[in-house]
Amino acid sequence: MLRALLTCASVLTLVAACGGGSETPPAASSASSGPVDLTIATFTEFGYEDLLKEYEQAHPNVKITHRKVGQGGPYHQDMLTKLSAGSGLADIQALEEGHVSTFIDKADKFNDLNEIGPKGLEDRWLKWKYDGGKAKDGKLIGYGTDIGPLAMCVRTDLLKDAGLPSDPATLKTTFATWDSYFAAGDQFVKATGKAWFDSSSQIFNAMVNQLDTGYINKDDTLAIESNAKIKQAWDKVTGAAKRGQTAKLTAFSNEWNSGFKQGAFATKTCPSWMLGVVKKQAGPENAGKWAVVEAFPEGGGNWGGSYLTVPKQSKHPKEAAELAAWLTAPEQQLKAFKTTGNFPSQVKAMESSELLSSTDEYFGGVKVGELFANQAKKVSHAQYKGPKDGQIQENVTSPALAAVEQGSSPEDGWKQAVDGAKKLVR
Repeated sequence: MLRALLTCASVLTLVAACGGGSETPPAASSASSGPVDLTIATFTEFGYEDLLKEYEQAHPNVKITHRKVGQGGPYHQDMLTKLSAGSGLADIQALEEGHVSTFIDKADKFNDLNEIGPKGLEDRWLKWKYDGGKAKDGKLIGYGTDIGPLAMCVRTDLLKDAGLPSDPATLKTTFATWDSYFAAGDQFVKATGKAWFDSSSQIFNAMVNQLDTGYINKDDTLAIESNAKIKQAWDKVTGAAKRGQTAKLTAFSNEWNSGFKQGAFATKTCPSWMLGVVKKQAGPENAGKWAVVEAFPEGGGNWGGSYLTVPKQSKHPKEAAELAAWLTAPEQQLKAFKTTGNFPSQVKAMESSELLSSTDEYFGGVKVGELFANQAKKVSHAQYKGPKDGQIQENVTSPALAAVEQGSSPEDGWKQAVDGAKKLVR
């Protein structure tokens, strides 16, 4: 993950940097004075290792066990199994935003953080992030951690080789709309014979997430056929794929990882956390060749971010809620950003001078904190994610798009996607 140049040495310093002053987030100390054993379950990298130690030092009666796994898919499936069994969950369970809909549908299995947690926290987060953790009845099942505001990453050397504009200022026009993006892709493919983007599903998912309505309507009925804009996005992506713009790589596969270093594609949808992936996979030999542009087709979007929940299985719900509230306070999220690059969803964290001035030399010294803060502001609301929304994306549309990349017609791929979604949502 990207490393921000934060220099704050203490919580008090970070509170001041956030402009928090008199609004210091509540600490966890009121629920119990006796010994409390808490467990927290997360996946991939949340940047919590040092924070949990800090919390234990400030609360000698609390001991925290951190269950951490590497992959989000198996993690969420295991969580569903334990939720159904009625046992085995941690006191605090992290949820990735793409899976939130599955668990909000089971809101009765979680504590309402508005009831058991510290009061007056609503304004801590961007509104769309806060709303994403609420059930239809207003029950708050999750405190927001990070977000993934979208920008576009690009191999400037490959664009130069193709005779296309490569400086970030000019590329804002190239990446203004999906039509302009795909038009530039046609020029790139014609000039080089190489792929414009990594995979059709990565582009398609971003396009669908920008829509007011995604795969599921707010009444939890299937929208993949009734929402004409989904089909329009499908036609644009598969059309570009058939014109040679896709590298046909499965995201996060070994081939996809190698593609960054080999220059297998020229552009990449880039949420804030993707910068760390680019740097790791492209390697130091490609430093300065990648740039991140403060632009994304049709304005902006979000990919990624998580929530902390307190299942009703917890034996210490109030203590768990207080720890979750502390971990998602602006100053703690700034520390997580420093550790892992996870971009904070808290308003004061996004306004801090440390975040706004943070740069990344790998991408030419660009002010990545300011760039992604500006991109986050372009997201006006959270798209409703109904039950099985994430499963449609992962298990239905992505395989269907891969089938098109491997030779199926766009029409056959669309039928595969629609039929698969209907089997999931009846």
